[in-house]
Amino acid sequence: MQATPHLTRMIIVALAMAGCASIASGQGIGRLEIHAIPSVTVSNQQFLTGNQYGKPVIIGGELRLPQGTAQNYPAVILIHGSGGISAATDRWAHELNAVGVAAFILDAFTGRGIINTNADQSQLDSIAITHDAFAALGKLATHPRIDPARIAVMGFSKGAVPAVYSSSIRFRTAYGLSNAEFAAHIGLYTPCNVTYKQDDKVGNRPIRLFHGIADDYVSIEPCRTYVRRLKEAGADVTLTEYPDAYHAYDNFTLARSVTIPNAQTTRNCLIVEGDNGILLNSKTGQAYGLTDACVEKGPHVGYDEVAHKATVEAVKQFLAARFRLANN
Repeated sequence: MQATPHLTRMIIVALAMAGCASIASGQGIGRLEIHAIPSVTVSNQQFLTGNQYGKPVIIGGELRLPQGTAQNYPAVILIHGSGGISAATDRWAHELNAVGVAAFILDAFTGRGIINTNADQSQLDSIAITHDAFAALGKLATHPRIDPARIAVMGFSKGAVPAVYSSSIRFRTAYGLSNAEFAAHIGLYTPCNVTYKQDDKVGNRPIRLFHGIADDYVSIEPCRTYVRRLKEAGADVTLTEYPDAYHAYDNFTLARSVTIPNAQTTRNCLIVEGDNGILLNSKTGQAYGLTDACVEKGPHVGYDEVAHKATVEAVKQFLAARFRLANN
């Protein structure tokens, strides 16, 4: 679950330059660019109460354009999970490039001095990364080789929170762009155990969730409930379930099942947004925190080839239809 050194080094270059740099492309990549993106770091409460003025930070992103001569490519912003950018993120970028879609690998950690948040999720609140997602959208929407009407966002675990909940009309109104919005929202093993106010009021852009039933890091049950509420509200949403898949089932560098002893899991926590942006433990009715009894340690991660291949194929087919890709 460690960040890929190659990617991390290049993101650091972006932070140092605070601009854009072109780098010789790798195999299968038409062009590779490093971008620095101004964002802010805020707490859950600050984000939920509409604070746009948190601690300024420069985060990085690696844009990989496919090989070809297209003038405007569709793009997917990839947001990593608690372990940081991994080989799985790199593989997703290659899969997207292979079907003519640009990949923008967003690094929410390095600019903030974070290595990973596995053992301490308080280093960066998940919903607050939505600031980063909208900032990345703004960067890509003005890129001369990217079609601003065809930019999707895809997140993994912690990164799936901003990927999915950026669909919220409430959050888009508070923090979104006036000239661009995400064309689709994709989440893999998404933490759905926080019920935000008005979170069933989303736009008309499709939401696609993928989750392992065996996941004991992030429970699938709250996502089933959330998807049901979204469907009742008229949203275009689906949840694809894989019976034997654990958390991070798309990370091919992992064994079938690996225990992370110090990793925090909120699989048994149900949380609801209360007044003034305070998150409440729904069982106790008190302010929620990572010291609550429902927070445990020692979940598993593990690769599942069947689920991985099925998800890749499903995402490609979805994007081909959504982006109207030629030859698909």
